[in-house]
Amino acid sequence: MQIRLKKTINKRFEDVDIEKGITIEDLCRKVSDELPYTVLVAKLDNRIVGLLHTLDKPCAVELLDMRTHAANLIYQHGLTMMYLYAVEKTLGRKDVEIQNSLNKGIYTEIKSQEPVTATQVRAIEKTMHELSEADKPFAISYMDREDTLRFLREADLTEKIRIVENAPNGNRFKRYSIDDFGNFFYDIMPPSTGYIKIFELRKYRRGVLMRFPYTDDPGKLPKYKDEKKMYSAFGEAKRWQKLLDIQYVNDLNEKIENGEMREVIQLSEALHEKRIVEIAETITDKKKRIILIAGPSSSGKTTFARRLCVQLKVNGQKPLYLGTDDYFLNRDQTPRDENGELDFEGLDAIDIGLFEKDMNDLLAGREADLPTFDFIKGMKVFGRRKTTLGAGQPIVIEGIHALNGALTTHIDDKWKYKIYISPLTQLNIDNHNRIPTTDLRMLRRIVRDYKYRGHNAKV
Repeated sequence: MQIRLKKTINKRFEDVDIEKGITIEDLCRKVSDELPYTVLVAKLDNRIVGLLHTLDKPCAVELLDMRTHAANLIYQHGLTMMYLYAVEKTLGRKDVEIQNSLNKGIYTEIKSQEPVTATQVRAIEKTMHELSEADKPFAISYMDREDTLRFLREADLTEKIRIVENAPNGNRFKRYSIDDFGNFFYDIMPPSTGYIKIFELRKYRRGVLMRFPYTDDPGKLPKYKDEKKMYSAFGEAKRWQKLLDIQYVNDLNEKIENGEMREVIQLSEALHEKRIVEIAETITDKKKRIILIAGPSSSGKTTFARRLCVQLKVNGQKPLYLGTDDYFLNRDQTPRDENGELDFEGLDAIDIGLFEKDMNDLLAGREADLPTFDFIKGMKVFGRRKTTLGAGQPIVIEGIHALNGALTTHIDDKWKYKIYISPLTQLNIDNHNRIPTTDLRMLRRIVRDYKYRGHNAKV
């Protein structure tokens, strides 16, 4: 039987002959010499499937290793289950929360009267490494509704019970297990624990960090960095969640069903606006002129920047709003990435020289012809925004590279005030299954690009 096979993310599809009924895992073994990293999942006719999927008809198969977001998530799923297994085997049954990304890893908490100790964390990690070396399967079984609820009640998995009870059409539920340890996850797992080789645990504050390789370098752990401000931001997000009475997806669904969403939105807006007011007062007091707002794609930079401008006006300021997207190089000058695709995410896609010249002209009181970027035509348009600033007038600038020093090298640091924004609220499915904020931003980006940039969801 012939299939079209793409072995790595940098190669093209090729026609290969295989035996009918072979699993994708066995296919990976046959071409292992050509795979730079371990494959964890595959796309079958552009649909994500696990490695134990059987190939029984002609199709297109793309093998995905840790350099892809999909495979990296599968790695995290396997690592999380191994962690839960090791906590129970080491400390006994505990209530464990898989919370949010932090310090190049995932922050977790093991609920108990006293915080987990460094010695206990080392013992859990040792059990996990032993489990990896044992290469035990993530066994799959299916349970009917009644047996599922009985299992979850015995395991005291309250949030998962709510999910099953609120799924009236669900009569068959997939359960993963390692030996006698079982749990419910809603995505694909690697075939076995032997696929999860590179990781570490670190005692951190009241919890534990699970650290693993990132997509940019799958062969090793990323350099550790203590993101104290990020930890504080997640702490604030948790306080907001308590005020909103929303911790999990089920909580949000119940608010919607009970007609309480208007109040939820109003409270969320009030909390956000209060924080913006505090920032605007700081900027005004310190007489900052260049307010730089950065964050990941589709994190809400533009909306935040415009709301900040409103609060600065309340303080008697007359802010000028700019987006670094207006300083994109024309599309025929845009650099390309390693795959030959136009790279709009890199700093090299920005006309840095023009940006710095315009900013310094404005700060000095000189007129600047500010461009507007036409995303449909792919070019800067001039003559629409010839601008001069008054004394002390601030400029609010947003963009994914706004905090990159290379963008503002020739602008005096005394004028700068830096803000990082990202949708950090971790609305998880349950205490073991999280929703990455990258997924939220992707949905936001699809909507934005469709409505304002002439792209459909496939682009």
